[in-house]
Amino acid sequence: MKFHFEGFPPKAHPMAILSSMINAAGCYYPELLAPQETQSFDEATAFILSQVRAIAAFAYRRSRGLPFIYPKPEYKYSANFLHMMFSMPYADYELRPEVVRALDLIFLLHADHEQNCSTSAVRMVASSKASLFASVTSGVCALWGRLHGGANQAVLEMLEQIHREGDDGSRFIEAAKDKKSGRRLMGFGHRVYKNYDPRAKIIKKRCYELFAALNVNDPLLDIALRLEQAALHDPYFVERKLYPNVDFYSGIMMRALGIPLPMFTVIFAIGRMPGWIANYREVSESEAGAIYRPRQIYIGEPRASYIPIDQRDGRGGTPF
Repeated sequence: MKFHFEGFPPKAHPMAILSSMINAAGCYYPELLAPQETQSFDEATAFILSQVRAIAAFAYRRSRGLPFIYPKPEYKYSANFLHMMFSMPYADYELRPEVVRALDLIFLLHADHEQNCSTSAVRMVASSKASLFASVTSGVCALWGRLHGGANQAVLEMLEQIHREGDDGSRFIEAAKDKKSGRRLMGFGHRVYKNYDPRAKIIKKRCYELFAALNVNDPLLDIALRLEQAALHDPYFVERKLYPNVDFYSGIMMRALGIPLPMFTVIFAIGRMPGWIANYREVSESEAGAIYRPRQIYIGEPRASYIPIDQRDGRGGTPF
């Protein structure tokens, strides 16, 4: 990477660093800004998919005052990311196969799917013929929103709160059924999956395997399992089809990997990047090439009467 990583305050949010540096990369690599050229597009794609890990790892280490660790070409994708995040200048991070496979699965299960908020943002910006760098940056910014990419962070915060209160989840379940309590069961339900999220079944199994391999005894996992069983058998949640989704377990798994809360959404951005790029290419290569302009329907007053200025409030004159 030609540009350096300095200039960000130590406590800058990782997503702020990620979005800023991806967008800025276009200034350092102007030769990759022509999406109509296949070779240029392929090079830009390879650059972003690779460098997004380096930027993300830097964001993590910057927040902890640690020096940047360079990648190793002999490592594969997820292994290299773990190395850049957790290795030290005097000792490399131990790449356990179970940990690498767990991160591979997290990237895979959080890959881009359907026309969600961030994907739609990428397509919208791409339709203006903006560069690939600017378009995927819009996806990062949209994913940063707490209603989009922050879902599994909310799950972990919920579990930590339950644990701090000395609850095993039973009291929280009852409170969640009371709309006036202000308690909400995070990580359950999905706008698309109206039955059990198939991704949740896969990541739950791998979560057990990871905890067993690392010999982790996490009280939050016990609380999560109680919440899951209660929600799967409680008529209140069953009738509303509030089944666990992928966010319910991914937060616990990333906690076991040593990934802190502010990095959760960064991990999703890495996983969704290939899909965002594919959407960008589809839009940029469209023969129609029309800029996106969502239809707006006016729902205000059908007709408003106009009162001449000299008759308003009986004062006359002009408003200035």
